[in-house]
Amino acid sequence: MSLVPISELLNKAEQGCYAVGAFNCNNMEIVQAIIAAAEAENSPVIMQASQGAIKYAGIDYITAMARIAAENASVPVALHLDHGTSFEQVMLCIRKGFSSVMIDGSKYAFEDNIALTNRVLAVARAVGVSVEAELGKIGGTEDDIHVDERDALFTKPEEAKEFVERTGVDALAVAIGTAHGQYKGIPELDFSRLEKIRSLVNIPIVLHGSSGVADEDIAKAIKLGVRKVNIDTNIREAFVQACRDVLNRDAGEIDPRKVLGPAREAATKLIREKIRLFGSSGKA
Repeated sequence: MSLVPISELLNKAEQGCYAVGAFNCNNMEIVQAIIAAAEAENSPVIMQASQGAIKYAGIDYITAMARIAAENASVPVALHLDHGTSFEQVMLCIRKGFSSVMIDGSKYAFEDNIALTNRVLAVARAVGVSVEAELGKIGGTEDDIHVDERDALFTKPEEAKEFVERTGVDALAVAIGTAHGQYKGIPELDFSRLEKIRSLVNIPIVLHGSSGVADEDIAKAIKLGVRKVNIDTNIREAFVQACRDVLNRDAGEIDPRKVLGPAREAATKLIREKIRLFGSSGKA
């Protein structure tokens, strides 16, 4: 089947009160792991690429791999731009075939964020592409984007309501205490803030920086309205550790397949566990 917009997946998740996993891909093995996990769990899945992944692999390679994966998959697959920070980057991804994009204007003033989001929406709506936006600043590092903990600003519920009313985005990423990258301590999520936002905003909520968040906290966030959960760091950890394990056992191994094959299997196992946690198993 062809790539589908995330709105199609998240609207069904809203009806079923579960979340769809959005897993970052950087190379062929991770693309294969994402699809293998989704098919094994009979789950819809969001494959997403950050600007860093696009720079590393090349946008034509990313879109070609995702398109082939979707065409041969038995489950619905979306290809999503993660943290697009400019109108130009988002337009390039739309032209290349992404079925969904995120425009991250969170670093701008509230009115400027709305203006940028609406500019993207005007084009995306015309070609059937979903749009995710972000309000509030999520801590940590995502490729070249860094937000110090002291500068990380939680999403204000009333602003979220106004933002959604004035844009009509398909999904909204909120800042409630998660962070990108590896956590230095134990993350504490502001569930009361999430509950308040969800009471005012009737669209799917997105949780970024979910690697390292306790399973019970993820489950609680989903109960409170989160419908898209982003996972990147956990995949990297599993993938790289499996590579290390192979080379630690045999430092003379030179066959990339014997190094990357087990890494792909480790990533698949990790992603399957996340899919079950999110509640989307059997929902394809």
